[in-house]
Amino acid sequence: MTTQKRTVIYVSDGTGITAETLGHGLLSQFEGTEFRPLRFPFLDNEEKVRDCLARINELSRHEGTRPIVIMTQTNAEYSAILHQAEAFFIDLFDAFIVPLEQELGTRYSRAVGRSHGHANPEYNARIAAMNFALAHDDGVSDADLKNADVILVGVSRSGKTPTSLYLSLQFSLKAANYPLIPEDFERGALPSRLQPFRGKLFGLSISPEQLHRIRNERRANSKYASLENCRYEVAAAEKMMRREGIKWFDTTAKSIEELSVQLMQELNLER
Repeated sequence: MTTQKRTVIYVSDGTGITAETLGHGLLSQFEGTEFRPLRFPFLDNEEKVRDCLARINELSRHEGTRPIVIMTQTNAEYSAILHQAEAFFIDLFDAFIVPLEQELGTRYSRAVGRSHGHANPEYNARIAAMNFALAHDDGVSDADLKNADVILVGVSRSGKTPTSLYLSLQFSLKAANYPLIPEDFERGALPSRLQPFRGKLFGLSISPEQLHRIRNERRANSKYASLENCRYEVAAAEKMMRREGIKWFDTTAKSIEELSVQLMQELNLER
């Protein structure tokens, strides 16, 4: 079966993060198509808008197929110019803002980047959460762990760091993480630094085979990466989590997005 290829263009007068996030969610449902992304952010004057229009039309002629344009553009005049392009448009403001105006009985502000701006309390909370996650990555510090929303535990390379960062950036949750190491298993007890925070702990596990592949990319042919050692560490970590009453998820076949949402539901966390 031949895979269809389509160009997807993310267009915005701001960063384009909103368009790209929603676009990825939509396009991920079409497994038989290979999407090539292009980005045109910060289209905040007519010259940039008309240059983008020309580029879209050039792509359409060159490829013989209309590009898919996923757009957030607050300026109605610039939006109308862009809509002249030979493209299939998904205009997120047209799709969502107009019905919301009708429902709320008020006009939207047409402010660029409002969802990401420094004046937005949610933005500030997200930055604070990200700084917390970075400061408490891999057990670097146990300062202020009492302020953590969740502390992820698991063996090295089981997905703790990317999950912590995603929880902070996407949901403004203060997520710390702590690696379980062979010395912890030999002692047969939860690390003393974690014992006061049992209610905040959540475990991540992974199949030994997947862990072996990940570690081997980092430190090939080492004891750390050997399949035998991976099997030992995973089994010992799961045994410890069962003994200590720590809930855990297997990350082997889960995306970070799926894992994070399931974890929030399990711990009844919300932001």
